[in-house]
Amino acid sequence: MSQALDMITRVRGVRGAMLVSAEDGIVVAEQLMEGIKGPAVAALAASLAGRLRRAMDAAGTGAAAFWHLQAEQGALLVVPGAGILVVAVAEPDVNIGLVRLELLRAVEAGL
Repeated sequence: MSQALDMITRVRGVRGAMLVSAEDGIVVAEQLMEGIKGPAVAALAASLAGRLRRAMDAAGTGAAAFWHLQAEQGALLVVPGAGILVVAVAEPDVNIGLVRLELLRAVEAGL
């Protein structure tokens, strides 16, 4: 777990990475810069993932493989795995493609 989170946080502009329980939003593992409130980010990611999953089921589009929430001061990037969300907290100008690649690698590694 630590190695996968380390690879994500090495991407320039990533301020932290987390593994979050998709069911209840509890932090499983984290590597966050100071000032990032891990439990709040985890709860937000799990809540949004649940709502997104229900909306996509209702629309008949299938499950999301990656989602990106852009905000004024940063971004939240998430890849769902088997009961786990791999989450990155990033600056607004981060290379989204590179972060997505590392998030997908973490999920493929079995996290």
